[in-house]
Amino acid sequence: MTLKERLDKLKEASRGRVPEEIHTVMERAVEDLRRSGIRDRVKKPGDKAPEFSLPDPDGRLVSSRDLLAQGPLVVTFYRGKW
Repeated sequence: MTLKERLDKLKEASRGRVPEEIHTVMERAVEDLRRSGIRDRVKKPGDKAPEFSLPDPDGRLVSSRDLLAQGPLVVTFYRGKW
């Protein structure tokens, strides 16, 4: 099963658990992003990201330069303050 097929399956499964009005808001937000042209400005696989510093879970700043000195770096963004 491809990643797209798996994501489509998860999306369909969520329809039964999330109220329709929430799905409507989410779909509108996705469409707004598509119309904004953001897809043309995002980094592509293999593109270099600018150097940055972000707080770790304890609030200490960690620099991408320091992490890259230790090996490859993967950055994941989570929406919200959980």
